[in-house]
Amino acid sequence: MNTLPGRVSIVEVGPRDGLQNEKAIVATADKIAFVDRLTAAGHSTIEVSAFVSPKRVPQMADASEVFAGIARRPGVRYTALVPNQAGLERALAAGVSEIAIFAAASETFSQRNINQSIDQSLKTYAAVCGQATAAGIRVRGYLSTCFGCPFEGAVAPSQVARVAARLFELGVFEVSISDTIGVAHPGQVARVLDAVTKQIPLGQTALHFHDTRGTALANVLAGLDYGVTTFDSSAGGLGGCPFAPGAAGNLATEDLLYMLDGLGIETGVSLDRVVESSRFIETRLDHRLPSRYLQTAK
Repeated sequence: MNTLPGRVSIVEVGPRDGLQNEKAIVATADKIAFVDRLTAAGHSTIEVSAFVSPKRVPQMADASEVFAGIARRPGVRYTALVPNQAGLERALAAGVSEIAIFAAASETFSQRNINQSIDQSLKTYAAVCGQATAAGIRVRGYLSTCFGCPFEGAVAPSQVARVAARLFELGVFEVSISDTIGVAHPGQVARVLDAVTKQIPLGQTALHFHDTRGTALANVLAGLDYGVTTFDSSAGGLGGCPFAPGAAGNLATEDLLYMLDGLGIETGVSLDRVVESSRFIETRLDHRLPSRYLQTAK
């Protein structure tokens, strides 16, 4: 094993990627309180909501209200997912200073998720990135189905690298290589990163894992060994993509922190405070959260 990084950045996606898949609508005030608790936990980046179609993702219909209500701490990045220029306009009106766009490495998933081919989506995002850059807004890129597609099966690392390079060319500052349905295993991580980092810098590459098959932490360890220093996670293990069959919860922030703390890797995030945040939002849902650490914490 190589020398592991001394510090890692966590992108907390629970309020957006976590809640978007919940059937029971969470009250706006509770979403605001959830974000504020995550801020108090020490997170430096929190994905707050998404400016998407309320018909397709009803849970995100109150994105503007949530952004208006949160207590923004200086130095913390509060981000939003944006699918198109209409969403960007809403985000700008809400005072968002950083957005994320989302493409796919699989044609079929792209069509099912956003009703556009990969090429069509990248044309849309070129306009979004251009307008965002002109407004002084930073743009992060998500790349879905990098380790497997629910419709097509295996996805070639070369295809992942090709689309990642095209996102990078649009001006995104970072590409999050995502395991949308939780099929990745540690043996894949280096192969995918080998291909991707021939196209974009390792320092601008993040990883996003789901824990569908219980391999998310092993995949993170493989990513750490490779030199990746930014990982997405979701408080309590909330989430999954509503348009990806079989996409169980995201990697739980508590489980990730427990491992990183044990390895002596700094994050600046309090495990106890994240547990408090997850326990709060769990009371607003109709089920328990899957984080293993959360289930055993006193």
